[in-house]
Amino acid sequence: MAEHEAAVHAHHPPTGFIRKYIFSVDHKIIGIQYYFLAIFSVIVGMTMSVLMRLQLGWPGQQFGFLKWIFPNAAADGTISPELYLSLVTMHGTIMVFFVLTTAPQGGFGNYFLPIQIGAADMAFPVLNMLSFWTTFLALVAMIGAIFVETGVVGPIGGWTGYAPLSALGEASGQKGQTEGVVLWIISIALFCIASLLGALNFITTMLNMRTKGMSLTRLPLSCWGWFTTAVLALLSFPVLLAGGVLLLLDHVAGTSFFIPANLYVNDKLITEHGGGSPIMWQHLFWFFGHPEVYIAILPGMGATSHILATFARKPIFGYRAMVYAIFAIGLLGFFVWGHHMFISGMDPRTGMMFSLITLTIGVPSAIKTFNWLGTLWGARIRFTTAMLFSIGFVSLFVSGGVTGMFLGQTSLDLQLHDTYFVVGHFHMIMGVAAIFGMFAGTYYWFPKMFGKMMAEGVGKLHFWLTFIGVNAIFIPMHIMGIVGAPRRYAFHWNEVTGEGFEYLKGIVPVTKFVSYAAFFTAAVQILFFINLAWSLYKGKKAAVNPWEATSLEWTIPSPPPHDNFGGHEPTVYHGPYEYSVPGAKTDFVMQTDPTGAKAGG
Repeated sequence: MAEHEAAVHAHHPPTGFIRKYIFSVDHKIIGIQYYFLAIFSVIVGMTMSVLMRLQLGWPGQQFGFLKWIFPNAAADGTISPELYLSLVTMHGTIMVFFVLTTAPQGGFGNYFLPIQIGAADMAFPVLNMLSFWTTFLALVAMIGAIFVETGVVGPIGGWTGYAPLSALGEASGQKGQTEGVVLWIISIALFCIASLLGALNFITTMLNMRTKGMSLTRLPLSCWGWFTTAVLALLSFPVLLAGGVLLLLDHVAGTSFFIPANLYVNDKLITEHGGGSPIMWQHLFWFFGHPEVYIAILPGMGATSHILATFARKPIFGYRAMVYAIFAIGLLGFFVWGHHMFISGMDPRTGMMFSLITLTIGVPSAIKTFNWLGTLWGARIRFTTAMLFSIGFVSLFVSGGVTGMFLGQTSLDLQLHDTYFVVGHFHMIMGVAAIFGMFAGTYYWFPKMFGKMMAEGVGKLHFWLTFIGVNAIFIPMHIMGIVGAPRRYAFHWNEVTGEGFEYLKGIVPVTKFVSYAAFFTAAVQILFFINLAWSLYKGKKAAVNPWEATSLEWTIPSPPPHDNFGGHEPTVYHGPYEYSVPGAKTDFVMQTDPTGAKAGG
């Protein structure tokens, strides 16, 4: 009878290469596709950041290789202010959308959410496939924005695409602001659609497809991170999509949603447009933009919580409090978008309201932090590479969060908003913290995804060098911001020509130090890519459960079969973090073990 049931419910894998690996509907293949799309994107984005640091450290100097990379935009081997702004724009956009949003949710979430809840696949497999390929088209459009115009490497309006510059097109008189902006907007719109498709799939899968015994309180915290992220995406991406459509209409159809009347550009009065509000674009963008911070960080929070409990060999401290904190962070994130706009001229009373709500986010964030520390307290910690990156995630999240408290104060933000203090802050809490979560997830789940072990020695070296490097980059940026170094400027002081800001001559050594640290950190990532590639082909074969973990993904072969559980629906008896259970034969009890002594959940 059981064999008959398995035969009925088992899914046979497709045999053709295209159907199996290209247009696959298997959530695991789609997760891998998302992951490697993000890997490609991070290489592009990281390269752009290195070029920016070249300009900031040694402004106006000639670099021969730039003529080869940008034959039109850098024909003399120097990075012009326009090229620098274009690098800033494309670096920010690619990293935020195609790395920080794509890898943690689309990559790891797609791969492991169905397995961790005991499902055979996502609720809508075809929709899942369409979501990935729409994301792929969005990336193609974004890369196209770099090359569609000569003389520049893409739009120059920043990753926020602030109007009216981004809405004027040829009237702006700036290269990169015509066809480049059109493709940039189209890319963002496609990404919004893909994210909406994915969000619907995640929410439906987690609510409707949990296996027998998998109650909400038995879900791994990684699932709660992916679920909350999907809810945020479902509510915020439509706002950005609508704003993008209006911006595109301003750009190509002559409308005036974001272009005000009596606007002078290059000493010329713009008469074709009038009556729009650039501030409205800021409201629409940041209503999406602040939840986007948590779309990037919440999956990392979930993965970190999951990994910390595994290698601390302890139940997660305050499971329910952690779940409520995740939801609270997601909910409050929708009410604080105005703190990005304190200098836009808003009523000070409105600013005070946004400031107060911003500070309240510190409460659930502190709950999570203290619970992480409570999990580690008195633990028999196994310092694997995944554990080190998870602890590093907590460190960076706290460091970046503390500086955010300053920016949440209206009076302080007026001074710090357009300085490097903000660059240091959001890179620590949104950028490198989220990337540390991605590294932790890679080292932890790689054995399950590919059936091979990554080299732990190389991984630990990668962690320590990266951790030192990112702190050496972004902590000095806070100091630069305090002394008033403006962001988005191609240079602060040119030692050769004597041009720039006289009052910033003293921070030239700090600027160069940050650039050296950036080059060092970028070079260190070669260790990761070598480890990743070597382990894929030559890595030691992974056991089913090499970490002695308890959740459902570690009950099936590595890598998992096409339908995950071979047609046999697992039954869950315990919570996801039953470690050091009194009376148990081992120090962990699997969720599927019906005999686990005194296991709770």
